[in-house]
Amino acid sequence: MSAIYSRDQLYSFTKNILLKIGHSNEHAQLAADVLLAADIRGIDSHGVARLSGYVRLWEKNRVNAKPNMKVIHETPSTATVDADAALGLISAPFAMNIAIEKAKQCGSGWVSVMNSNHFGIAGYHSMMALNHDMIGFAMTNASPLVAPTFSKERLLGTNPISVAIPALKEKPFVLDMATSSAANGKLEIAQREGKSIPLGWVQDKEGNDSTDANAVKNGGALLPLGSSHDAAGHKGYGLGALVDIMSAVLGGANYGPWVPPFVAFLDPLPDLPGKGLGHFVGAMRIDAFRPAADFKKHMDNWIQRFKSAPAIDIAERVLIPGEPEFSMTEYRLKNGIPLNGNVVKDLAALGERFNISL
Repeated sequence: MSAIYSRDQLYSFTKNILLKIGHSNEHAQLAADVLLAADIRGIDSHGVARLSGYVRLWEKNRVNAKPNMKVIHETPSTATVDADAALGLISAPFAMNIAIEKAKQCGSGWVSVMNSNHFGIAGYHSMMALNHDMIGFAMTNASPLVAPTFSKERLLGTNPISVAIPALKEKPFVLDMATSSAANGKLEIAQREGKSIPLGWVQDKEGNDSTDANAVKNGGALLPLGSSHDAAGHKGYGLGALVDIMSAVLGGANYGPWVPPFVAFLDPLPDLPGKGLGHFVGAMRIDAFRPAADFKKHMDNWIQRFKSAPAIDIAERVLIPGEPEFSMTEYRLKNGIPLNGNVVKDLAALGERFNISL
């Protein structure tokens, strides 16, 4: 049975589970904050529903709860971080803080992360730059579930990209998108609810379009953004490939089919070319280009003009990237976070195991 929980309830539960598996209080608080940011913003596939998956990776010694994250290569404006098998929920903010500090000195800062794990929603990390009058960037590669255009083989992850841009009085512009037609988490939600999925999200193991939410589990693949070749799927493939190269080839993480699977019951492939998952984050000072106040005033103007564009259907107005998530944040902070019944059972079992009440 589904249930509704407050943000504080789920934050406390998540933090305590992470403490139980050995994280420091600082890291447990940070990781819990990243996960709850997803639930609050309505990205249910990347919130507390992922918690038991992280615990299983820790059990397989693929997540280090006491990482010694360090910079292994840098210039004044760039760095590469070895995350020491940390949760990406912890290593990506660590890297973003470095990027922000470098941007303060050089105008922009760019950090590659290797030897990491799943980092939650990309938007959390890109948005860290907003309070510094900077534009934030975040991307990561992921388990290979996406087939390149014309292929049946899974070689890319959903490989999200996020860009966060501050405004003056309007809400920030926050793009946070997978480079596949749908994130794998949306398939997981459909599986939990026993629903079919739209055409264009997946193909079966023979390469045929499918509406089966279990198609990927059964040997099929997610499709790149745009899905078919005729619908410009090659563009999504190109974007996903770009993220893979920037996140992993650049910094020394695993890439393509060698990216370790998120599920703990599958072992990483042998003879890996790198270490762990990879991320790429960056920050650019607005005043490296023009006065920040001028820019943000014009961002307000840009946002207002696009929101005033005539809608095709009166029931659906033009939205700004990030706007639905900001609205959902206000709603869920007030009314609570609904959890699917299967997620509740999963978390309750986790809590029983560690003697922590959900």
